[in-house]
Amino acid sequence: MLTLRLIVPPDRGDAVVRYLTEDDRTTNVYVLRGCAVRPSGDLVSCEVTREAASDVLGWLRRQGIFEDGSVVLTEVAAAPSANARATERAAPGAPDDAIVWEAVLDNAYGEVRGSWSFYAFLTLATAIASVAVVTDSSILVVGAMVVGPEFGAVAALALGIAALRPRLVRDAALLLLKGFAVAIALTVVLALLARAVGWIDVPDVTGPRPLTGFIWRPDKWSAVVAVLAGAAGVLSQTAGRSNALVGVFISVTTVPAAGDLALSLALGAPQQLAGSGAQLLINLAGMTAAGVTTLVIQRALWRLKRARRPDAGQALEQ
Repeated sequence: MLTLRLIVPPDRGDAVVRYLTEDDRTTNVYVLRGCAVRPSGDLVSCEVTREAASDVLGWLRRQGIFEDGSVVLTEVAAAPSANARATERAAPGAPDDAIVWEAVLDNAYGEVRGSWSFYAFLTLATAIASVAVVTDSSILVVGAMVVGPEFGAVAALALGIAALRPRLVRDAALLLLKGFAVAIALTVVLALLARAVGWIDVPDVTGPRPLTGFIWRPDKWSAVVAVLAGAAGVLSQTAGRSNALVGVFISVTTVPAAGDLALSLALGAPQQLAGSGAQLLINLAGMTAAGVTTLVIQRALWRLKRARRPDAGQALEQ
């Protein structure tokens, strides 16, 4: 279940409370009249089943609560009461299959704000990947994949395309472009310093690398894995299963390809530039395409299910 906390303008307080109390998929409804200060209005709160959240939020949006009031949605860790179980039974379907599109969109806009930590983690991940290339260490490749934060921006890009949100598409694409440009540039500088002090040389990149040579040699399986990982990653985010993202991180070679590309630039290994660059683009394009396809299918299924109810939510259309 989810906790829904609202600040409602006084002229719509009665209508909101009535709507929430008449829906069997909500419970624990309470209202404190006139207690809210900024924005001013009535404080209304309830628990809502995950399956009903998009319906309820869509109705609230159409009442202008998103613009004139406030809406906060949080996860409920546990609701062991009989009342909560009865409320859950009133909502058809499984909670894990329900998608709260408003939360997905809000998270996506948060992912593309471009914090310094995004650039820091992506640079650190690319640097770790470059060390993995030099030492031919598959363990370090996995570590670089897990540290890399790029999938959030890729998922936001896919959502922006699927939901026809030009601003989200622009911000996500720019963040990915700038993020990898900064990470690769800084890793090139680090590689040049390492070369200057004699730690690495061209053979470290061009020599046999049985454990990491796949990074700059993309093939059909690179595209297959990118597509599967993109679909799994988007599903994990829309269904609230963040634990599955770890598997996504260690499936794609986006960051390792960036590390190999940086080393190739720094040490002058043109024969590997095309391969590592292609690996990077294949992974980004494959994950984005799979994410868009997955979201379109989920959106169609969501519309089909919502069409059976007259109060269906309209998250992606807003």
